Amino acid sequence: MQLSNLITDFLEYLELERNVSQLTIRNYDHYLKRFLEFSGDIGPKDIDLSLVRKYRLYLSRWTDPKTKRPLKRITQNYFMIALRAFLRYLARQDVKTLSPEKVELGETEARPLKVLDDTALKNLLEAPDTANKSGLRDKAILELLFSTGLRVSEAASLNCDSINLSRQEFSVIGKGSKERIVFLSDSASEWLGRYLDARKDTFKPLFIRFQGRIDPSNSGEAMRLTPRSIERIVEKYVKAVGLSVKATPHTLRHSFATDLLINGADIRSVQEMLGHSNIATTQIYTHVTNAHLKDVHKAFHSGNK
Repeated sequence: MQLSNLITDFLEYLELERNVSQLTIRNYDHYLKRFLEFSGDIGPKDIDLSLVRKYRLYLSRWTDPKTKRPLKRITQNYFMIALRAFLRYLARQDVKTLSPEKVELGETEARPLKVLDDTALKNLLEAPDTANKSGLRDKAILELLFSTGLRVSEAASLNCDSINLSRQEFSVIGKGSKERIVFLSDSASEWLGRYLDARKDTFKPLFIRFQGRIDPSNSGEAMRLTPRSIERIVEKYVKAVGLSVKATPHTLRHSFATDLLINGADIRSVQEMLGHSNIATTQIYTHVTNAHLKDVHKAFHSGNK
């Protein structure tokens, strides 16, 4: 069987057996098609170290036809990670090919984690004008993101009946269709309540647009804010308050995790609340909180008295 057919089988395996999100499948499709274009529709036994090395060189020298920019090293690694996952699948199917362990990733520089300090966070959360429905919605979005650490796609998918304001908690389906419980702060619960009280519709989505044509069909699904819309809302307020950090919804997720750790939460609990399947993913936040340890040492060590 040739590479093109095996790649199709792999993508179907991800969807049916691994229950991977459609976004992840599209990404794997994109990465593996690039390898297919490079290698040609060869057989799996023709994938060897020499071919992989040439492919890495090709990625390293590739430039975007429009921008003339090369691929970032971390992006090059995404292509190699997809190839390694594909080879791992082939090995499970007893298809003779290169061992996935032989596909190495290039070293990358650690990306600085964007986290808002207390002043920047306070300014951002207070930026929306809550005298109107759009401002109430935006305030509720910002408070929710910081209170729960939700991914932007998770926030966009919420429905009005998803939220339990009295218990100040609700379940969300995250990456890999994993369910987890997230919690609302008093502030987030208050502003979500105000926002919902101001809405006079019966639409199902929690966060809806207030501009454009009203479409009540399918319980108002067409009124739902998309993840990109929520990103634009955050971007608007980041610019309005003049933050030095180019903050996004994911920055609020980082700030959520960092806030918990600095204030004494254990890393396993933070892992659960973020929905990370691997503790190593959560440990990136320890690099940020380690800086806080210096302040703790200065304040409490007897040698500093």
